Amino acid sequence: MTTGDDVLVVGAGPVGLVVACELLQQSIPVRVIDLGRTLTAQSRANVIWPRNLELLDRIGVTGQIIADGHRLAGTAFHSSGRRIGTAYLSRMADAPYPFAVMISQNETERILRRRLADLGGTVEDGVSLTELRLSGPSGRPVALLAHPDGRGEEAEPGWLVGADGAHSAVRKQLGIGYAGRPVDVTFAIADAGMTTALDDDLSHYCWSPRGAMAVGPMGHGVFRLAVNVPHGLYDDAPPPPEMFQRMVDERAGGGRVDELLWSATFRVRCRVAETFRSGRCFLAGDAAHIVSPAGGQGMNTGIQDACNLAWKLAGVIGGRLPESILDTYDSERRDVSHQVARNTAMLTRAGIMTTPLRTAVRDMTFRVADRIGVLQRRVAPQLGQTDISYGRRAHPGRPVPVGARVPVLISASDEPTWIEGWPAVSRDRYTLLVRGRSRPSPASAVAVLDLAGRPLPPALERALGTRDEAVLVRPDGHLAARLHRDTGEAREDRSGRA
Repeated sequence: MTTGDDVLVVGAGPVGLVVACELLQQSIPVRVIDLGRTLTAQSRANVIWPRNLELLDRIGVTGQIIADGHRLAGTAFHSSGRRIGTAYLSRMADAPYPFAVMISQNETERILRRRLADLGGTVEDGVSLTELRLSGPSGRPVALLAHPDGRGEEAEPGWLVGADGAHSAVRKQLGIGYAGRPVDVTFAIADAGMTTALDDDLSHYCWSPRGAMAVGPMGHGVFRLAVNVPHGLYDDAPPPPEMFQRMVDERAGGGRVDELLWSATFRVRCRVAETFRSGRCFLAGDAAHIVSPAGGQGMNTGIQDACNLAWKLAGVIGGRLPESILDTYDSERRDVSHQVARNTAMLTRAGIMTTPLRTAVRDMTFRVADRIGVLQRRVAPQLGQTDISYGRRAHPGRPVPVGARVPVLISASDEPTWIEGWPAVSRDRYTLLVRGRSRPSPASAVAVLDLAGRPLPPALERALGTRDEAVLVRPDGHLAARLHRDTGEAREDRSGRA
């Protein structure tokens, strides 16, 4: 592989597979390697939030994920057996997909591997990266690979993406630091068949004076359970069914654990790499950041890394975008990773409060926030990851600022279109949304979608704002610029390079 435009993806989890699919569908040569990865019965990450359902439309897998998974309408918070608030995804008017999908990571990977194969790609399982160095002023990667048969190989791809997990060989070979924030908690997790009175269309955070428990319905009577436990308690053997039964009784209002499918423990870590880019090498997913499992944000954040990087990298390789745009991958995604790490750490700490005063304040805060709509306005978009912005944060009912997400779908092709009443922007190029009459003349890297004469979802109407402006939307659905429709004068920031 020495074409100069090819990409080596190290790691075939969801993040690496999304990167590969994104690039292949834009005719970028891609090679995917993975060290000894096998799909196991353990489901690991198991929720895909509304924003990621939008982004996965880019590679055409959202429909299959929805069909194979279990829909969630929102998240409920409980304390000592009583519900203290609910954040409903189903009430998010600006979400084309107003729900989350519970689906095992293994099934997500199977869907992505099938899509990769449809695009002509394969995964070289059992191939490992043993050495990586950068060559020349551009930092071109030179990678030494080891094959299962003992054969060595020197590869010189044009670009390299490290999506090889928390113990990333790519990150270590590049000497990139991986600083962390302390969250000194151990969780026991399991998938279990369970009989419970908890709503099966909501995920649940159940807090008690003895600790926290998360319950996530996966459909067909199976639930993901996660509970904080003392350090070292289950170092020698997986947590047993009776422990989870006791925790369900103590923390989740009761129920019956009928069958334990698997269980494990892990210690929470929150870390963010000091940079996501070195020369022509990039980090994505757990190789770039790990966060607390609270809120199910980890894999979703990694998939957003993949989408942010892939459209920029494809644009650079295809000659549509300047190479300098790749610097925004590091700045944008590292900022978001720090934000997600803070939010998940806060949610973890909120759940494990045990002193009466602190738990009383927490519970009252949630009840008031639920009553005045703060949980719906702030927590639902935060969980659903629709509030992520590469500029100023968007506010409900107001035009979105530059850098924020525009509530649109993303086409599975280069051309913008309409899908069930929602405009779908180009997955490969910037899309200029106009409303008839005169319009700015777009560059070749910009597609045009005329909204005139089509009824728009009210949330999108509010997000677009004044009809005297056209809006330039990035391939990942974030606002790049607002342009006066007749003059073409733009208001943009660092995220709006076109």
